[in-house]
Amino acid sequence: MPSLIDMRRRIRAVKSTQQITKAMKMVAASKLRRAQERVIAARPFALEARRLLSNLATRVDSSAHPLLARRPGATTGPTLLIVVTADRGLCGSFNTNIIKAVGAFMREQPARAISLGLVGRKGRDQLARRGFAVRFEHVNLPKVIHFPEAETIAGPAINDFIEGRVDSVSLVYNEFKSVMQQKVVIEPVLPIGPVGAAGAASGNDPLYGSATDYLYEPSPKRILSRLLVELVRAQVFRALLESNAAFFAAQMMAMDSATRNSADMIEGLTLSMNKIRQAAITREIIEVVSGAQAL
Repeated sequence: MPSLIDMRRRIRAVKSTQQITKAMKMVAASKLRRAQERVIAARPFALEARRLLSNLATRVDSSAHPLLARRPGATTGPTLLIVVTADRGLCGSFNTNIIKAVGAFMREQPARAISLGLVGRKGRDQLARRGFAVRFEHVNLPKVIHFPEAETIAGPAINDFIEGRVDSVSLVYNEFKSVMQQKVVIEPVLPIGPVGAAGAASGNDPLYGSATDYLYEPSPKRILSRLLVELVRAQVFRALLESNAAFFAAQMMAMDSATRNSADMIEGLTLSMNKIRQAAITREIIEVVSGAQAL
């Protein structure tokens, strides 16, 4: 049985940990609010740009731009996965879910050549050491994500697709749904496809919307040549913002759970300490009574 002083030390250690987790929860909550505002502001532009340019893609030949080229091996040929994780831990299953999704994707297509673009220290540490082919890695992202980070990450992917080293590019990241929920998404980025017939007919596709007809000036071909690269960068930028907000939400919930668990642990340790102290007092009383009776 531990001594009374050992129990007091353990209680003090748990209380110190509780203070740290409570502080981290408050910091994550404050950062989450700003990250959530940026995600909400970025979503309309990214979704509308994707819808508009996909509409444009139906008006030009797929050979008009290399990013529109649909190769025979788009679903079976070499592909690049841009895996977005966090640089830090203490966020529950945030990073683990991404790594599991990448592993499941590879198991489902064992014969396919898959290379990885690793964004975030945790994903780099876990996936690079497993011997997977790594095209590039980008760690130590700033606390506030800006568009140049998206340009740096999207650049190698665009070059590989244009030069024919890969037939498709996809993003793997945690999409921010709410404070309580983050969803792992595997989102195709390249090649950029036209609006699907079913989605155009029904008008219920949340990404593309209805097939609205537009008049374009200058020509759709010239617009595509200027904006397709920017669209890919915008999709990567949105994924980074989604992952950033999801990370702070996951960290806030993990630290809240740790704070509540530490409170339960302190309660249990205090009860055990009181039992030990009561047993010590009872033992001393028995020794005093036994000594008095002996005299």
